[in-house]
Amino acid sequence: MHNDGVRMPAIFLTAFGFLSLIACALGGTAEAATCADQPVSARGDPSRFEVLAKLKARGNWRAKVRAMPALGAAYADFNRAQATSYQCTLEDGRHTCVATGNPCRD
Repeated sequence: MHNDGVRMPAIFLTAFGFLSLIACALGGTAEAATCADQPVSARGDPSRFEVLAKLKARGNWRAKVRAMPALGAAYADFNRAQATSYQCTLEDGRHTCVATGNPCRD
């Protein structure tokens, strides 16, 4: 008995599902995001822990984007922003970070 006819569709569907998952993770959705032309940067308060310094910088980034008349709350989600980055420094045992990203909305 030959099982290739039964296995082939299952393998194909698994591969197709995997590729679809990767496309979604990389932003390959049907709707394109609308993004600002320029990046926004915001500095956070110093913290003993880098992870907290990054959270503070992200919070200030969101507040800054929300306050911008051309952008506002619709653009204030750092997870939707493009080209995001952090620049962190350590001085006297305290981390200070700057969050940067191009604000986007759906």
